[in-house]
Amino acid sequence: MSDLVQFSSQTAEAVATARQHSVGDLLRRTALRYPDKLAVVAGQRRVSFAEFDACVNRCAHALAARGLGKGDRLALLSHNSWQFAVLVFATARLGVVLVPVNFMLGADEIAYILGHSGASGIVAEDALAPTAEKALASAGVAGGVRGWIGLSGSGGPGAGWEDVDGWIDGPGETSAPQVAVADDDPLRLMYTSGTESRPKGVMLSSRSLIAQYVSCTIDGGMSGEDIEVHALPMYHCAQLDCFFSVDVYLGATSIILPGPDPAALLATIERERVSKLFCPPTVWISLLRHPDFDRRDLSSLRKGYYGASPMPVEVLREIQQRLPAVQLWNFYGQTEMAPLATILRPHEQLARAGSAGRAALNVETRLVDEDGHPVPPGQVGEIVHRSPQAALGYYNDEAKTAAAFAGGWFHSGDLGVMTEDGYLSVVDRKKDMIKTGGENVASREVEEALYLLDGVAEVAVFGIPHPHWIEAVTAVVVPRQGAELSVEQVHAHAREHLAGYKRPKYVVLADALPKNPSGKILKRDLRTRHADLATDGERA
Repeated sequence: MSDLVQFSSQTAEAVATARQHSVGDLLRRTALRYPDKLAVVAGQRRVSFAEFDACVNRCAHALAARGLGKGDRLALLSHNSWQFAVLVFATARLGVVLVPVNFMLGADEIAYILGHSGASGIVAEDALAPTAEKALASAGVAGGVRGWIGLSGSGGPGAGWEDVDGWIDGPGETSAPQVAVADDDPLRLMYTSGTESRPKGVMLSSRSLIAQYVSCTIDGGMSGEDIEVHALPMYHCAQLDCFFSVDVYLGATSIILPGPDPAALLATIERERVSKLFCPPTVWISLLRHPDFDRRDLSSLRKGYYGASPMPVEVLREIQQRLPAVQLWNFYGQTEMAPLATILRPHEQLARAGSAGRAALNVETRLVDEDGHPVPPGQVGEIVHRSPQAALGYYNDEAKTAAAFAGGWFHSGDLGVMTEDGYLSVVDRKKDMIKTGGENVASREVEEALYLLDGVAEVAVFGIPHPHWIEAVTAVVVPRQGAELSVEQVHAHAREHLAGYKRPKYVVLADALPKNPSGKILKRDLRTRHADLATDGERA
């Protein structure tokens, strides 16, 4: 603290309390402004902001009664739900660090996250509780808080688990717990596939998240009058922090769906008069192709958002033709930016098609060379950012944090080109990230899994263009000399060892992989050579 500010500890504490502005405070302030306004619709439940706030407080007190306190980590393994929404803000009220877990991961993958994060407890959807149990056993975690979210109607996972609805709807205290949460206290630990064989834990604070909410609000044209459907996974920071949490901050209405089923999405837009929708291009395409698209009244829709990959120009034109009242925004970023970095606005969609837009309100973006020096417009460089939105770093990994923040900029690992007026185009992924169906897949992780198969000498994994998935995971495998290896054997092995979205959609057997003189595999050559697989009638 500056030498100009010298107070007693008691006075300093009082000032800090009066100035507190953490994620946990946002819902309370919205509830004070709009107590009776519809906040959340999830299944049969429709709650006002005042009711939402009271449920969050009851849940926070229940978590505290079970021994969770500031700095503890709570893992959450579930599809989108009302309970998920409550836990986001209940943990923030206590300063408990929420660890949302991808529900498509297998038990071993979840075990790594539980062990690495040092989770003190886990909440799992009832249908996913058996997977959670296996993960707990594999991670060597026997005790801790265990709660279950009843979505499958199975009646719960059994002994050792508690129904989260009891935490939310029980007779607990409805006043806010008194916990001092500073701007840069970690509140979220988001595990990203990154480019490594093991995911990294990205630490986000209130400062990171709220600065990002402001960027989304201003540059994304958001308001408290929005009615938004949230169908993409909330374990991912795009749906959770670019949209749902921003809606809570602004006092907008959120309709929560368990997943992006096209028929359910279209019916919900009609029934709830939804005005705002975020989907990756793959889901927008599935909506356009669904027979209900022209049968449903979608006239309430005014704002559309996409991200994870560029929208094909022909799809942009089709959306504009079939939904002429809808304005579109492209959001580009990564988890470490909480996650928004740049935005392409509605009037720029066709004129700048394929561009990721310009830096968002609270972000400064540039391109640098291998030595960290800025590169001129039109030249390829690594995309780096400065912003209060940036993460605190990687949990328990100073080396990776130091590398990512070298020179005082966050290094995205993506390569891009920038115009003189600041429009960014992402041209490649520095470390071979594949973005398929809105999910990140590290090529190295898939390669390591395939190397476990007997008979594999070499393997290269990369993404190729796909009409639905935007990018499809593709593997070129070189069999060992004398080994009898089939494409189907590779697919079967992948089914055993990888989550569904990580498995190669295409497998090619080859005699050798293209390499440069130093022995580095030339994946760009492979992408070019196999770019037409998705249109050649091969396995999809």
